[in-house]
Amino acid sequence: MPVPHDLLADLNITADDFQMRIDKDHDLHKLHKEYNAKDKEVLAAEGNASTDDTVTRLRKERLLIKDKIERIVHPPKA
Repeated sequence: MPVPHDLLADLNITADDFQMRIDKDHDLHKLHKEYNAKDKEVLAAEGNASTDDTVTRLRKERLLIKDKIERIVHPPKA
């Protein structure tokens, strides 16, 4: 059974802290909405027996969005 991906666990951030950041950063808010939509697509593809290629492509797209979110939440140290 498909299970939603736990973005906050991956980011090692609390829901309250993440919400505070989303409230202050429009780009982060937009990316979070995109991530949630893509996660739903992945779950649907996993649940309706889509091809492995389709599921893999959707997972990679979700990962790219997560990476963008990660760079905002945990920017690289210069």
